[in-house]
Amino acid sequence: MELSQTSTTVSYGASAASGAASEDPKSNSAISSDFETFLKMLTVQMENQDPLNPIESSDYAVQLATFSGVEQQVQTNDLLKALQTQLGVMSMSDLAGWVGMEARAAVSAQFEMEPITVTPHPPTGATQTFMVVKNAAGSIVDRIEFSPSDTSVQWAGLDDNGSLFPPGEYSFILQSYNTRGLMSEEPMSVYSEVIEAKVVSGQTILILETGDEIPAAEVEALRQPQG
Repeated sequence: MELSQTSTTVSYGASAASGAASEDPKSNSAISSDFETFLKMLTVQMENQDPLNPIESSDYAVQLATFSGVEQQVQTNDLLKALQTQLGVMSMSDLAGWVGMEARAAVSAQFEMEPITVTPHPPTGATQTFMVVKNAAGSIVDRIEFSPSDTSVQWAGLDDNGSLFPPGEYSFILQSYNTRGLMSEEPMSVYSEVIEAKVVSGQTILILETGDEIPAAEVEALRQPQG
């Protein structure tokens, strides 16, 4: 788990964000130096102007306005950097919120000798539904019929002799039938603990206890660990 690392990152980011409201001393120093240089150049320009053709006051106003615009742009850039830092802190805080929670999604489940609750999503019009259970090798180890109206199905992990299947990773497939035959085969959803969260190309990716990696957008429900 990388929760401790995430917490450290969030703490560091928060410090950076708290200082974001103040202006960057380096930028202020640069602006001050540039302004002094600008005044010196303006003074030299005034001293060396042609007395018969003096520079119009409006020209000075334009130059001052130009420098003011540059100064404001520098300050705007500093503000944008501060906002980026703050958004980064928010992102890390959001990631930390995922870790340790149980997310429900269409992924495999870790069987640890305890019943697993599986959520089906049969298509409209299905008149008969089956839950097909596969082990990590992809072999079918169980097939259970249930009502299309059931909102959840319990898999006890027992074989035909009433013995428990060995612990490990199992996946659940929903087979839906109507009067014409097989309609579809779709993965069923289970709860799995989130052990890591990361951002990839602007998308939050969750790594589950089974090793599955899914986009956060595919999570159907979220709950506190159930023991």
